[in-house]
Amino acid sequence: MDKEKTTIHNRPSWDEYFMKLSWLVAERSTCVRRHVGAVVVRDKRILTTGYNGAASGTKDCLVLGCLRNTLNIPSGQKHEICRAIHAEQNAIIQGGYNGMNIKDSTLYCTHSPCVLCAKMIVNAGIKKVVMNIEYPDATFKELFSEAGIEFSTLQLRNLSIVQVL
Repeated sequence: MDKEKTTIHNRPSWDEYFMKLSWLVAERSTCVRRHVGAVVVRDKRILTTGYNGAASGTKDCLVLGCLRNTLNIPSGQKHEICRAIHAEQNAIIQGGYNGMNIKDSTLYCTHSPCVLCAKMIVNAGIKKVVMNIEYPDATFKELFSEAGIEFSTLQLRNLSIVQVL
């Protein structure tokens, strides 16, 4: 009789699970500088996702090139000339577009938000933000603290997918 193979498998926590999903969502990004993904969750259920890229039906930076690179604009500056809509913005927009209430949810994002996204997060009623990488601009922290939004950085112990046999 063959003994059943036993595999010790450490399941990811819910935070790790949703953070890994945000990295998967980021793979759809059309930004040539940085791939960012966001997942909005409430009660352990995915409500919306978003990644950074050009507006629907318009040419993206993969086709046109990056104006910010061409003009040598440093990261975190002059967001308004970029064709891309940020991942957090797209996740919030998708909620509205599809009639999904995202109030009192948690946003998981590969990167910390810029101040523009932070303002949208506050007004969308999102209560918690979990990020993996902190962006050079930490302006969001003061805004989140004032608005009562919980935020934290989560370091992933393993970003790979584990197959259990």
